[in-house]
This record gives sequence, structure tokens and C-alpha cells, in this order.
Amino acid sequence: MEDVNVLIVDNNKEERELISHILKGEGYSVFAVGDGKAAINKAKEISPLIIILEVTLPEMDGIETCKELRTLPECKHSGIMFLTSRTEDYTQIAALDAGADDYISKPIRPRVLSSRIKSLIRRTIKPDKGSIALGHDLFIDKPSRSVRIGKKEINLSKKEFDLLELLASKPGKVYSRQAIHDMVWNGDLEISDRIIDVHIWKLRQKLGKERIVTLKGIGYKMEVS
Repeated sequence: MEDVNVLIVDNNKEERELISHILKGEGYSVFAVGDGKAAINKAKEISPLIIILEVTLPEMDGIETCKELRTLPECKHSGIMFLTSRTEDYTQIAALDAGADDYISKPIRPRVLSSRIKSLIRRTIKPDKGSIALGHDLFIDKPSRSVRIGKKEINLSKKEFDLLELLASKPGKVYSRQAIHDMVWNGDLEISDRIIDVHIWKLRQKLGKERIVTLKGIGYKMEVS
């Protein structure tokens, strides 16, 4: 996988070197830096397919770094994973809201890390064909992973887009939290119902509250106007 650039951002030199060693053993092209500003500069240079972030970074923390990376054209389709010593729910939610695709707690477990990176690569580079038009004004372009309402472009995080794509694939179909958990987060045991609810809330804020309907105790569906 020499053509897969992985950027590691961790202020702990020993852990940075350990992660680099694990991933180089898997055949990835690995680049490692110790702070957010260096990460942004390196990302512009190498256009990483995968970025691994620690939350606790000097000057600019991992959450802010993630937000900045998501504004870069070079990182528009990157898979961003947090690998961190921070385990609080609110930190995990903040990371996902900032545009992260995955969140793993330390200590580093090589097999788990390897598996999660492979899963993230599959989700990141999978080919999407076609587009979806919902009602008279909501358009989802799958190849470019872009969304617009009328002529207005709507900025979604990668996970928000994945969730919208699932709901929009079969308008009117009710998806339970468990189905969303399995299909959007690949059954990740660290993803709680609360995180799914937060993503639904964020979509409603961006698309309009009436577009996604809650069926209490059952799940969610996309409403077509």
C-alpha cells in the first residue's frame, strides 16, 4: 500500500514512533509530526488518505487541527481518525463534530489499529456512482460527495454525508439506531446512540428540521417534500 499516505499527528515522540513502526510494517507511506501547525503544512504537501490525530497537542489541539484540515482541498476526502488518551464522551462527540470519521482510545492496540485503518480506507476510497434528488430542491451528488439545497452548497462532515446518503437512499424507509450504527459506523462498539442522535441533529440544523423524521422508539426516516 505504498500509494496510501498516512499522516500521524501526536506530540508524544515514543507513541508517534510506535504508530509509525506499526503502519510501515503494513506497507503504508507514513509521515509523522508533533503538532497541529506542522500537520496542516504536511497535509498540504502529501495529500494524506488517512490522518491519525491525538486530541492533546501543543498550541492548537487535535479538535481545532481536525477542523482546519477539513478546510483543505488536499484533505477533502481524507479519512481522519483520532487515536487518543482522552476517553470522555464530550471529547469524542466534539471530535466527530469536527469532521473525524473514527475515534479510538489509547493504549495503542496494533491489531485493532490496523483493522480500523483498513476499514477507513475502504470507506474513503469506495466508488460512489450517481446522484440523488429529493423533492424539488435537495440534491446529493455522490461522486463529489456534495450536497446542495437549490443553488446553496451545504457543508457536511464525512460522517454527516454518509448518514444522509443512507437515509436518502430509500426515502420513507425507517432506519433504527442499530441499523444506522451498523451501516454508517460499521458496528463500532465505541459509538453510542448519543453520537448518532448528535449527527441527526446536525443534519437537521443544516438541511431543515422537517426533512428527517423521528419515529419515537423506532428510528429515523428521510421525508420527501
